[in-house]
Amino acid sequence: MKAFRINKYDKKGDLQLADVPVPIIKDNEVLVEIHASGVNLLDSKIKSGEFKLILPYKLPLTLGHDVAGVITQVGGQVKKFKVGDEVYSRPADHHIGTFADYIAINEKDVALKPKNLTMEEAASIPLVALTAWQALVEIAHLKKDQKVFIQAGSGGVGTIAIQLAKHLGATVATTASEKSFGMLKNLGADVLIDYKKEDFESILKDYDVVLNSQDNKTLEKSLRILKPGATAISISGPPTGDFAKAIGAPWFVKLILSLISYGIRKKAKKLGIDYSFLLMRADGRQLQEISKLIEQIAIKPVVDKVFPFDQTNEALKYVESGHAKGKVVVRKRER
Repeated sequence: MKAFRINKYDKKGDLQLADVPVPIIKDNEVLVEIHASGVNLLDSKIKSGEFKLILPYKLPLTLGHDVAGVITQVGGQVKKFKVGDEVYSRPADHHIGTFADYIAINEKDVALKPKNLTMEEAASIPLVALTAWQALVEIAHLKKDQKVFIQAGSGGVGTIAIQLAKHLGATVATTASEKSFGMLKNLGADVLIDYKKEDFESILKDYDVVLNSQDNKTLEKSLRILKPGATAISISGPPTGDFAKAIGAPWFVKLILSLISYGIRKKAKKLGIDYSFLLMRADGRQLQEISKLIEQIAIKPVVDKVFPFDQTNEALKYVESGHAKGKVVVRKRER
């Protein structure tokens, strides 16, 4: 089968199209024929080596973290799915590889595709929706009438997180360029801040939750718009020692991350704020809950562009440009 791979960590180089064997599934896995794949900044960060400390992959590596497709084979112990099921998934770390013809995925990381979505729409959902769910539901326990600041609202995570927060009954503030305001208002954003002209720190105060996806300077500013007892969650770093412990990283990685995050953790503690770093994890059960919200039209996908499979490198570069509004998807080429 065909797959887009990296042979070494490289910030500027392209993914390489290669012929690789079709995966042989284990008893608890399903084989999925890939119809569409979501493209994420995480793919770029892994490709460049930025995440090799916390995600030490063996190379060569097929990239891709989102998939929608059809099950063509099931392992002997698989109980929830059958051949022919239309599914979607964010495969677990160290089991990624959706920029390909087929992928083997543990059944616990798979969910049935929402009936009201195309394959391309479904492929845009798993990583960003699970990120939003784990941040707002699992960590922040976001409640009705609370206030949440979701940075970069027009991005992949932002467009889904805004909708989820509104479904939970929160007031949502976000940053974006003015040309995205109409779309974000339709998604449910209450407070729209033009990051090119306005400083969110002078507009927002006494917020309950921040979902940070920007740099450390922005994260530090975000702490100051929160009230004591609030929650700050960052999906862009710095990772913490607690995160290293949770993923079972070696002691020296825990030490390094504790040092890297010391400054922000100290500032958060001084303000009485709970800070945590989130690198979302695969979870088919949560994804099935998200499917229910999609089928109820509480959450809808926001897809910016769909690229053909042979333009996977161009799709990744478009994501890296920061210009995407919502998600970028690769459609499997015609056979």
